[in-house]
Amino acid sequence: MPAQDRNPTNRPGPKEGLTGTRLGRSVLPYAMLSPAVIVTLAIVFLPMLQTAWMSLHDYVLFRPNDFTFVGLDNFIAALQDEVFWISLKHTVIWIGVTIPAQLLLGLVTALLLNQNFPWRPVARALIIIPWALPSVVIALMWVWIYDSNYGVMNDFMLRLGLIEQAMPWLANPKTALGAIILTLTWQGFPFFAVMILAGLQSIPRSYYEAASIDGASTWRQFWHITLPGISGVLVTSVLLRTIWVANSFDVIFVMTGGGPGYSTYTLPLYAFVKARTNLDFGYGSALAVLFTILLMGVVMVYLRRTGKAVQ
Repeated sequence: MPAQDRNPTNRPGPKEGLTGTRLGRSVLPYAMLSPAVIVTLAIVFLPMLQTAWMSLHDYVLFRPNDFTFVGLDNFIAALQDEVFWISLKHTVIWIGVTIPAQLLLGLVTALLLNQNFPWRPVARALIIIPWALPSVVIALMWVWIYDSNYGVMNDFMLRLGLIEQAMPWLANPKTALGAIILTLTWQGFPFFAVMILAGLQSIPRSYYEAASIDGASTWRQFWHITLPGISGVLVTSVLLRTIWVANSFDVIFVMTGGGPGYSTYTLPLYAFVKARTNLDFGYGSALAVLFTILLMGVVMVYLRRTGKAVQ
């Protein structure tokens, strides 16, 4: 065989082949992630940029050719809008009551489901039903529960003597927001229950056995073993659920549409109504941008405080 065939000049040397292999390994992860990144940019970040750009314009859909740049006028108008501040107040109440209620109910449920009892797998499967049902179905179901004529809520409370006559829970400005908060609490607590249950099962049983031998009470075991063991799960769950609850308005929209009056308006719902009903996409986009900035501020403060607490 000729010498040039035994050692062809076009074959890469050892160093060149090793460099190509390293380059391929370093590029491969980015190549595999690129489709997901492109899709995320297309369906998340580009609409966000479009919303931010639209918030700087006076754009009403029934005047499609009138796209006037107004700068910060929409934001100034929002800060002077009484409905904006009413919606912001309701949003704070909506988040501040719903998240702790879901967390507490989910924690109790997870602690119960972590115990040994008959039919435990069935109970764990059934508890996820409120979370699995579509929001529209849940909203319609609770509208029937709150109905003043044939609702289960009024019938139950009348039988217990808690009220003297049937109440229009969703038609009363004093009770409408609380009724919706109860609905969303029932819908969202299984998320906390499942997440906390997973955290509880990751705690070694030997910790509790050692604490029992040392004479620690059930409360001290919970405070010094259980809570530190699920602290990371709690931080992540509260953060995710806060973002979801803050942005959700489907349950409110189906149950009350924001009424009566503005008694159940939240900022996401107000932005949606402005864009959908009034077709004022410029002002609606400004409301959405303001709410996003406020929510990002809350998330950053929460992450800093919880980060220090976990450390």
